[in-house]
Amino acid sequence: MTTSGQSNTSAQPKNSKTVIILSIIIAILCIKIVWDYREKSKVEQELTQSNTELGETKTRLEEISAELDKKIAEIGELGGDIEELKKAKEEVENTLKKNQAWSAKNIRELKDRVQGYEKLLKLKDQELEELRTLNDALYSENTDLKTKQNRLSDSINRIAKRRDELAGKVAIASQLKAENVKVVSVTSGNREKESPFRNRQIAKLKVSFNLADNKVAPIQGKKIMIRIVDEAGQVIFDLSKGSGTFIKDGKEEWYTLAQEILFDNTRQQLTFTYEKGSDYPSGNYRVELFADNYKIGESQFAVK
Repeated sequence: MTTSGQSNTSAQPKNSKTVIILSIIIAILCIKIVWDYREKSKVEQELTQSNTELGETKTRLEEISAELDKKIAEIGELGGDIEELKKAKEEVENTLKKNQAWSAKNIRELKDRVQGYEKLLKLKDQELEELRTLNDALYSENTDLKTKQNRLSDSINRIAKRRDELAGKVAIASQLKAENVKVVSVTSGNREKESPFRNRQIAKLKVSFNLADNKVAPIQGKKIMIRIVDEAGQVIFDLSKGSGTFIKDGKEEWYTLAQEILFDNTRQQLTFTYEKGSDYPSGNYRVELFADNYKIGESQFAVK
């Protein structure tokens, strides 16, 4: 009797432990089931929200595509620039054609693009309004178009005339000028004499000067010429000593001596020395200085 009682007493704790363990396992399973259900619900909710956002965004893209078509047609008809709109239209079409699994990041990027396209459409709305205003103004002025064309033609002619006048003024302003022109005779003993000269003092005639500062004149090659002109208006020249001809006022004229220089706007000094080889008749002479085909300076001397 005592043995049987002890056996029942030892079995009871074992059964109690088993019940507790089973209860714990069941509780854990219940918690996991609830947790999994909530996670699944959360994922399904996020997926549903993403699908909704994606659907709304794609719908807005389709609307934007239609608006872009409309803007391209309207702005193109009014003569505006439609290249940016056409590029945006192509991007929208390519996006709508994509068949891919859209992540939350993709959807955010897509929504950002939609916002960008919407801003573009707003800007083009302003441009379209400006184009319409301009076209309306042009249309309202169509009745007196002929008069305006005549006025425009007159304006163009005046502008062309002013442009030519300005070009002429620039050309004149860029002409070189000779400064400090000095004419002396050089004796056979290499001594310099000032005018008036005696023939025995003129072994050579020396003309020196410098080119004035000119910020308008370009740095370029120039042909500088001198002409020694007697009282009768005849130019003294000798082909064997460097004389030649140039075009002055549409006519071919003689020059006495010439030099090819590079004008560099440094007030450069130039010297011409001419040996006539015969006496100068008594009288007054004029020394003319030219650059290309225009006069840049002048001086005189006399021979007794």
